[in-house]
Amino acid sequence: MGEKKRKEAETAGWKKVIVVGACVLFVVLMVVSGMGSGWLSMFAITQPGETVVIDYTLYNSAGIPIVTTDQQVFTKATTEGNSILAAKQIAIVANKSLTDPIFPVQVYTTSDGWNSEFALFAGEYDAISSAVVGMSANQKKSVTLPTSSSMTQIWSAEQLERNGITLDAVNVGDLFALGVSSNPNETEMNTSSVSYIRMAEITRKTPTGIVVDFSYPKIDISVTSVGGSS
Repeated sequence: MGEKKRKEAETAGWKKVIVVGACVLFVVLMVVSGMGSGWLSMFAITQPGETVVIDYTLYNSAGIPIVTTDQQVFTKATTEGNSILAAKQIAIVANKSLTDPIFPVQVYTTSDGWNSEFALFAGEYDAISSAVVGMSANQKKSVTLPTSSSMTQIWSAEQLERNGITLDAVNVGDLFALGVSSNPNETEMNTSSVSYIRMAEITRKTPTGIVVDFSYPKIDISVTSVGGSS
């Protein structure tokens, strides 16, 4: 093959490579275009004021999961005989304090299905809202939640009996549903007369009553999506 033909063959080869590369680039651009702008949220970093959708698991002071959106956590807890509520994802506004005392969270109960609401207190919401700043989609974090002495209460044997429970029937470590209003100091063992559910743990038992704790020191969160301003 002469020098001229050899150079022509090399040039033709490079042209084919360029054409193939251009076609591949075109296909990639078409795919990205078809995805819209949503794919960019995979790399977005949460800024103050943005709405973030999260999965989460709340833990009580004993480290037991109480509420979760994670199917694996829910299945493991029920298999071990622990009381746990299944929940749906929630939307949090980053770095914005809650103006209401309670942020209602939709949960599933055997009696009311998905019509029940769990009470996330304002201080807990604010801690989560602050923690999501700087997080991106699929990022996970454990967040410490504020607790207070008002979330630990003494229940006398008489109070238990008024709710149809005898002191002998309960033990340390038992979990049960409390009904709470917008004031965390106002609690009832039954949830029929109040709006929101809160799971409590018996932390101490005496001959005259029990001590219950409905604080949650930790929540594991996982960002599902980032986007939108409040």
